[in-house]
Amino acid sequence: MTPTVPGASRNTRQRALILSLLNEATDFQSAQRVYHELRDRGAKVGLTTVYRTLQLLAEADEVDTMRLPSGEQLYRRCNRPSHHHHLVCRECGNTVEIAGPAIERWADRVAAENGYTEVSHTIDLFGVCPECSRRRRVE
Repeated sequence: MTPTVPGASRNTRQRALILSLLNEATDFQSAQRVYHELRDRGAKVGLTTVYRTLQLLAEADEVDTMRLPSGEQLYRRCNRPSHHHHLVCRECGNTVEIAGPAIERWADRVAAENGYTEVSHTIDLFGVCPECSRRRRVE
């Protein structure tokens, strides 16, 4: 079943294709990568539609986003319905969803100490996954 995304009702087929692709992925995907993968699969979808649909899905909290230092926005369909963080492999991009109660307590404490309210945060951890570490040792 395709989730309802406000403002995206005109592109139901494209939205379903994009969500299906993101459901298969284990790492964050750029709009360009989603577009090329859909085109390789024979989908008739425009790059503008991919960008617009990904943005609508992010606004509806259907996908998580991550911004690279280069400024490029990446997207991922996550399994956790609640707030969480990501552990991302710098080499292959494999991503693990992690809960971070200690991070949440720290963020709440720092905000309170400084008089801030309605605080949000995004924390992504980067490292090398076990598979890539093994591959490094073999090479």
